[in-house]
Amino acid sequence: MENEINEINLPGWFDGEVYSEGGTVTNPYSGESCYLNAKELSMYDFIKGAEMLLNKQVNSDGIQVDSKLGDLFYAAIWWFKDNSPKNYMILLD
Repeated sequence: MENEINEINLPGWFDGEVYSEGGTVTNPYSGESCYLNAKELSMYDFIKGAEMLLNKQVNSDGIQVDSKLGDLFYAAIWWFKDNSPKNYMILLD
């Protein structure tokens, strides 16, 4: 199955860094870990980076300032959920 995941392409809108190697990631809340291939890790890091930026860009009314980044964040979440559901459940659900 891992080979099948490696065949999946990142979406055309993705302009984040694309890693050449995967790595192990640990959910800081549950302590569960899983291995992500290079594409999954690239998208995971994009998601976590976007999440951090979006949390800092909330205005005084609680509204996201950068709606394009918010759209990309949710598109990335759906990509991860569709292409790596097991790892999504461990790391992002």
